[in-house]
Amino acid sequence: MLDIKFVRENPEAVRQNIRNKFQEKKLPLVDEVIALDAENRAVMQEADQLRGNRNKLSKQIGGLMAKGQKEEAEAVKKQVSEQSARLAELEQKETELAEKIRTIMMTIPNIIDPSVPIGKDDSENVEIERFGEPVVPDFEIPYHTEIMESFNGIDLDSARRVAGNGFYYLMGDIARLHSAVISYARDFMINRGFTYVVPPFMIRSDVVTGVMSFAEMDAMMYKIEGEDLYLIGTSEHSMIGKFIDQIVPEEELPYTLTSYSPCFRKEKGAHGLEERGVYRIHQFEKQEMIVVCRPEDSKIWYDKLWQNTVDLFRSLDIPVRTLECCSGDLADLKVKSCDVEAWSPRQKKYFEVGSCSNLGDAQARRLKIRVQGDGKKYLAHTLNNTVVAPPRMLIAFLENNLQADGTVKIPAALRPYMGGTEILVPKK
Repeated sequence: MLDIKFVRENPEAVRQNIRNKFQEKKLPLVDEVIALDAENRAVMQEADQLRGNRNKLSKQIGGLMAKGQKEEAEAVKKQVSEQSARLAELEQKETELAEKIRTIMMTIPNIIDPSVPIGKDDSENVEIERFGEPVVPDFEIPYHTEIMESFNGIDLDSARRVAGNGFYYLMGDIARLHSAVISYARDFMINRGFTYVVPPFMIRSDVVTGVMSFAEMDAMMYKIEGEDLYLIGTSEHSMIGKFIDQIVPEEELPYTLTSYSPCFRKEKGAHGLEERGVYRIHQFEKQEMIVVCRPEDSKIWYDKLWQNTVDLFRSLDIPVRTLECCSGDLADLKVKSCDVEAWSPRQKKYFEVGSCSNLGDAQARRLKIRVQGDGKKYLAHTLNNTVVAPPRMLIAFLENNLQADGTVKIPAALRPYMGGTEILVPKK
């Protein structure tokens, strides 16, 4: 969310940013919010004048009563009463205008970084760099659920009967592999200096609206009926929410945290063949990384975060690439974002396995996360990145480590988490 003062002083920059994100329907909101802000400031000014005048009149009443001038005192009391009624009207108007302004400001997108490429959607994202050599083996790679079924490792039919489409049972070696990847990712981030956290898996509505746009909220979040609680779509939500309404000492920054959680997402809409199985589902587990830092440090941390994910995937022999997200593919709160994509030997292309985002001070402004510096307070910057989300990670892992005989090799880094196992042997 932008500062209303910035919008007031830089309306054309805000409009151009909206155009760059191909959200032209939001252009009228700029003039609308500027007009509402002007009206609100006029109301606040009149209210302040009335409060000051009321204090003067109250003292005047005391003086008149002390002199026995009761009739004059009653006349002044009448003035105070009239002004109090007007003040109540103004305060009500203030509240209404502030809410209208906040609603619009939460819809106007954040100013994107100048380095972000301009494009309408993810088809115009720009490849940055590749890590590892993509390999297409001389044998056919089965669909990922077929690989899992060869290990008796997945049951989608039972999951549909129990919960519907978009759920799964993982079993045996595949379930163990899932847990091993999560544990390895946890320790990988701890070894890089991050503090491990298990956060709440439900959050209140004020946290939801603080960490994401209304469009994301509608597309992703499951609400708990009858309660002011939502299931998290990612642990970033509750991790950033941890700092709501907090003033943090500058010397404690940066906060570098890595969190584990289940994630719950609506995942609306139909999806293609390659997004079935466990690619796009309603429930999964994820290891996340979150940074709260000084504004001048956020660009440095952005590069460190995506590099962590690249390094983790490469340690498991999975080729990856990074993609710069274009303007039209950025959620409204994001300043800059890149996707990490893993190589799929089956599809002979890369697919998304994680996303790294710098949100600037947008979340901090909404959640009032402030830093106490040297004699001044300012808004923190927040960043997040996926370490691993095992359903997609499992697809990449199985495809890249599958052998011609149907076995799956376990890279050395993961073997301690698999009881020393070097090869997974299919059951059928």
